Amino acid sequence: MIKEKIRQIAQNAKTASRKIAGINTKIKNDALLKMAKHLVASSDQLIEANLKDMEYAKQKGLSSAMQDRLLINKERIEKMADSLREVALLTDPVSEIVKMWRRPNGLQVGKIRTPIGVIGIIYESRPNVTVDAASLCLKSGNAVILRGGSEAINTNIALTGILIKAAVESGFPEKALQLIDVTDRTAVQELLKMDEYIDLIIPRGGHALIRTVVENSSIPVIKHDKGLCHVFIDSEADLKTGEEIALNAKTQRPSVCNAMETLLVHKDIAEKFMPSMIRRFKEAGVDVRGCPETKKIVSDIKDASDEDWDTEYLDLILSIKVVDSLNAAIDHIAHHGSMLSEAIVTTDYDRSWKFLREVDAASVYVNASTRFTDGNEFGLGAEMGISTQKLHCRGPMGLEELTSTKYIIFGNGQIRN
Repeated sequence: MIKEKIRQIAQNAKTASRKIAGINTKIKNDALLKMAKHLVASSDQLIEANLKDMEYAKQKGLSSAMQDRLLINKERIEKMADSLREVALLTDPVSEIVKMWRRPNGLQVGKIRTPIGVIGIIYESRPNVTVDAASLCLKSGNAVILRGGSEAINTNIALTGILIKAAVESGFPEKALQLIDVTDRTAVQELLKMDEYIDLIIPRGGHALIRTVVENSSIPVIKHDKGLCHVFIDSEADLKTGEEIALNAKTQRPSVCNAMETLLVHKDIAEKFMPSMIRRFKEAGVDVRGCPETKKIVSDIKDASDEDWDTEYLDLILSIKVVDSLNAAIDHIAHHGSMLSEAIVTTDYDRSWKFLREVDAASVYVNASTRFTDGNEFGLGAEMGISTQKLHCRGPMGLEELTSTKYIIFGNGQIRN
């Protein structure tokens, strides 16, 4: 029965988590480096498994964005290995003393970082999530249960087999890392009920997956929700800089959550900025849709509908809106953004700080592309996802975000009166 299978996986993870909490940093790093070596050595095996999934994806008519996320090749396998090596180089957060202070009665009170315990990851497509989740959870002292999508089952089975073998060889308990290899959706429902054993659930995928997990989980959830990102070209922007940032944010990799979906342009520079910018978008194959003010400047584009402002395209499609002011841009983002990544292009210091203070998002940029919202780009080595909520972490989730804290108290016989 699926219920019993999932319960056994959860129980095993809980038992393993107590052992992992005490594993020293050297063993952790050795395991990660061995994983990287084994992945590269097994490239042909992994690509062969991935071909089965890619064929299934084509038969099911999955979008080009989903197929791009699913694909692995030697270059992407090498990047997975690089990510493992980078995490091995990072400081181990476990047992780090966050702060320490002395009370008038002589007690020394402090806080240290501790593993969360057992983390369940539910995700779609991207096989690299399998590797990132394993590396970050094990380095931060957590047991991890992986449940990838049915479209990536063959790739994920191959990947986890290699990772588990390397971890066990290095001294980790066998059940520190487990994959739910059941494609039946009831497996997810059962996993979400295992609050007796699992401490945290992290879903990564489309909006429907996130909502299903949030609405059905009895375990705390950290959401990696959709990315509906904006770039605002301010009236005080350097227009050449604005063009380069906007083009990169939309076209460098349109299928990912930190790509720009809506370009906002201040009315005072719209006539000067739009013609060249839209021409460059079209040359890059972007399907451009504009508000009425945008179409007055460049007429040969599609009309943007109300629905467009709330659509995460994950494709070479872009909506453009002319706004009257910085406040109007901030207001549009507040109503339509997903609180993931937002950017302003401006040379005005005060306006940049107003944007930074008032835009409610996990990552807010001045004069840079939204595409940098990523654990690797931020120097975290890898990421578990990008949290779009505010508790207990926000933005790219690295090692520190996969720990909790506990108080430690040193005394010399104090008693409370």
